Amino acid sequence: MPFSSPFPPLDIPKVDLLSYIFPPSSTPSDTPIWIDAKNPQHSLSPRQLLQWTKRLGYGLDGLGIKRGDAVVIFTPNHIFVPVVYFGVVGTGRVFSGLNPNYTASEAAHQLQNTEAKVVLVHPSLVGTAIKAAKQINFPRNRLYLFSDHRNNAVHGIKDWRSLTGSFEQGERYTWHRMNEKEAETTLATLNYSSGTTGRPKGVAISHYNIVANIEQTIFMRFLHKKTRRQERWLGFLPLYHAYAQLYTIVMAVKLHIPVYLMKEFHFEDFLRAIQAYKITNLQVAPPILVMLNKRPETTKYDLTSVTDVLCGAAPLSSELQNKVAGRFNLQINQGWGMTETVCGAHHVPGGTKDDSGSVGQLFPNCECKLLDDNGNEVAPGQPGEMYIRGPQVCMGYWKNKKATKEALSPDGWLRTGDVAIVRDGWFWIVDRKKELIKVNGLQVAPAELEAVLLEFNQIADAAVVGITINGEEWPRAYIHLEDCAKGRIKESDIQNYMQTKVAKHKQLVGGISFIDEVPKLPSGKIVRKMLKEWSKRDALALEENYRAKL
Repeated sequence: MPFSSPFPPLDIPKVDLLSYIFPPSSTPSDTPIWIDAKNPQHSLSPRQLLQWTKRLGYGLDGLGIKRGDAVVIFTPNHIFVPVVYFGVVGTGRVFSGLNPNYTASEAAHQLQNTEAKVVLVHPSLVGTAIKAAKQINFPRNRLYLFSDHRNNAVHGIKDWRSLTGSFEQGERYTWHRMNEKEAETTLATLNYSSGTTGRPKGVAISHYNIVANIEQTIFMRFLHKKTRRQERWLGFLPLYHAYAQLYTIVMAVKLHIPVYLMKEFHFEDFLRAIQAYKITNLQVAPPILVMLNKRPETTKYDLTSVTDVLCGAAPLSSELQNKVAGRFNLQINQGWGMTETVCGAHHVPGGTKDDSGSVGQLFPNCECKLLDDNGNEVAPGQPGEMYIRGPQVCMGYWKNKKATKEALSPDGWLRTGDVAIVRDGWFWIVDRKKELIKVNGLQVAPAELEAVLLEFNQIADAAVVGITINGEEWPRAYIHLEDCAKGRIKESDIQNYMQTKVAKHKQLVGGISFIDEVPKLPSGKIVRKMLKEWSKRDALALEENYRAKL
């Protein structure tokens, strides 16, 4: 039998996102919510957000952008990104964000796939945007400069404010308030899932999906909290990504929590902002905790204001979780989600102290089942691929019926690709199914080996991937050493260490390669596709050496 949430179902409003945030009877607050971390005098309140949202809606109408058309941003973080998010989604259009690190060809793929009608591009990325537009014959007059201040035209590209309505026109603008059916079926966002193979796929998320996930997440965050104190957040996660959109954009304004926005992540700026603004809560990915655990700069700053950390987006070992929690005297709780669930489906309930590495319990209104390779439910306590069903599960993949059919069953079950175990209603993620390494028929989880490697003091970061040598697959590690260890720590030191830590079939028989940096997405996920390319390259050179050892 599938697992059901242990919590009573929520009554989730079936409304459009803008009406959910700004109900007809509400009065928007003048208190700043989105604050520039570099210049805290530069901010936006909910009232200002709504004014700009309506001005943008008016301007898009005037430009002939229809409901259902996509508007794409190509920008680092800044305080006006929430304006475009709500101005696009709230007026019935579709929001999509490009990774600021994309090449022209990568950007062109997403622009073409979304069928974008307007692109708002940061001045620092204009060159890439022009190249991408040229590749797909996208009209240059639909490119607009987009930053948190007015820009002079560059290469004939005007500032985005030139397309917005006036203040008076915005005041008169009204958006279409959706009925229940429209809220469930109207596309709101297309966030692109990185996947492990092929090009990123657009995940189709409805208004109701977002509202449902906000309601579920709020319930879980405060479930066992005795009081709700005033929180302060630091917005450093990239706003083109689902994780940041849910928290930094939507939940922040829903809960009236101020967020200090960082335009880009630099570790010492991150520490400095925590100290300066007395940040109380952080939403992070595991690489941030690795840095907090390993980097010496942390000792220079007062981080005692932070009491709660939510970690998601990638696997986190209980060892690292507890090291950082103990060192900084704070609670680190995990959650699990994916772009296909808006953001989340599991969460350690707020107010619960968990040090086991669990990703928590199922959200309300949610179901889960764990299946083996034959599609049968696994025995209690055994690992299985996780399937999720709930109101936050996406509508499918944009313009990709094949991928939708592979991931979503007709009765609404989402195949996640993650392997989990469950005990007494609590879930632990083992690894991605596609990333598991098969050693003599036994499964080896890269995340497990990465966690063990990070326990080695001189290792700053590590990634593990399978490598096939003479037809057999083995674990191979790509390791970034601490600066003080470079030239001193040898492969044999790490191999000897691993022999004391893991079983024989988990040893790094595929070898170790020392690298300058583990490749990661801004979300914190390791770029497994690049690791696989490296391992294929390295396999050719290693095969002869391996034969000699047999």
